[in-house]
Amino acid sequence: METLSENKAFGGTQGVYRHASTATSCDMTFGLFLPEEARDGMVPVLWYLSGLTCTHENAMTKAGAQTWAAEQGIALVFPDTSPRGEGVADDEAYDLGQGAGFYVNATQTPWAPHFNMWDYLADELPALLGDKFAVDLNRQAITGHSMGGHGALTLAMGLPGRFRSVSAFAPICNPSASDWGRKQLTAYLGEDEANWANHDATLMMRKTGFNGPVLIDTGTADQFIDLLQPEALAQAVAERRQEATLRLQPGYDHSYFFISSFIEEHIAFHADALYRD
Repeated sequence: METLSENKAFGGTQGVYRHASTATSCDMTFGLFLPEEARDGMVPVLWYLSGLTCTHENAMTKAGAQTWAAEQGIALVFPDTSPRGEGVADDEAYDLGQGAGFYVNATQTPWAPHFNMWDYLADELPALLGDKFAVDLNRQAITGHSMGGHGALTLAMGLPGRFRSVSAFAPICNPSASDWGRKQLTAYLGEDEANWANHDATLMMRKTGFNGPVLIDTGTADQFIDLLQPEALAQAVAERRQEATLRLQPGYDHSYFFISSFIEEHIAFHADALYRD
């Protein structure tokens, strides 16, 4: 593992690191904020998964999350959204290929050799963090934005017992029924829609739900709200009687201004679950 940068922030350290990934067969970069408490012992960890076109850097520099994570004594992990580099398949469209991994393990050509973001986030990166940093993998929570909100919800429901809480900002809620989903799931997983079910938060909510609290915010002025389909997930939550708070925030759009407006509440929400006995 290579340290690319480390900066003091809010009493802790904001680092950026690169390592060779077995899951994606390329180098991967991630950001990690460690609060001051990590100098003396293990701290709980909150994962932040970013959206289309983003890298590890977007949320790390725009969300303002470190302020509130430092207050709560929580580590923040900012993974990349896809494999990258020469030899990694890509597409001219912004919503497929590099920057658009959709947090799945691809089975189709030309994506399968590198696009294994599920394995990277479920297994490889947590193991690396547990080995190299003072993070308590028994106390994990997860959040994300847009495509990352989709990833946060599907990982939380797909890895029972891993995360104590899950939240999302403007998640892609029902990709099997959305143009932000059908294109990518077909490309990465093939045309058999049965293979998509474990990567659709609405379908997973109906089937398994999540054993813990859920918080989701979406702006009513979100320019992509028809692609996100929050109403589909809301219906599944109601049908399952899932413990959840789903909020439509009047006038907010899809930007990081929206995320930074509510990140304090999301981190406090996760802190309550992470510190609960």
